Amino acid sequence: MKKTALRKKYKELRLELTEEQIEELSLKIANQALQLPIWDYEFYHLFLSIAEQKEVDTEPLLHILQGKDKNVVLPKTDVQDNHLRNFLLTDSTAIRKNRWNIPEPEGGIEIGAEKMDVVFIPLLAFDETGHRVGYGKGFYDRFLASCKKEVIKVGLSFFKAELQIKNVLSSDIALDFCITPELIYTFRK
Repeated sequence: MKKTALRKKYKELRLELTEEQIEELSLKIANQALQLPIWDYEFYHLFLSIAEQKEVDTEPLLHILQGKDKNVVLPKTDVQDNHLRNFLLTDSTAIRKNRWNIPEPEGGIEIGAEKMDVVFIPLLAFDETGHRVGYGKGFYDRFLASCKKEVIKVGLSFFKAELQIKNVLSSDIALDFCITPELIYTFRK
């Protein structure tokens, strides 16, 4: 399928999920994350979920990261230049929803993309080769392109992989892993 069709399909599938299902599936995804070989690093980039879009709830994953005493970095969309800025989550970090209902840090200690060790990535769909479909604005592809080459890219999805995304671009950056409630897909060579 092409990206446009996949966006439509998976937005509709997510709309069918109840709050209870989202909570249960998100907890399973967080628990699955514990099986990944990613826990010996320092900086973990984590998106905060858009509840209105019925995204994977990253709060259970955030609790795991904090329990492991990791540096959690949160993204903030910079609409002036269509990039993500990244801020260290601290006890004093204020979170506000932007115009797209994305919870974001208001400011704080900015951390450069080159510091990221592990990036958890929102997505609508992904395929068996690790390519993903987001909302189509390219924020994460631009961000990942500015990260160090060995950054570990982890997608989070309620649903299993599609066979193939037909219209992948050369600027699309593939995942290393994708966590679903029942399975971890590994794409890293």
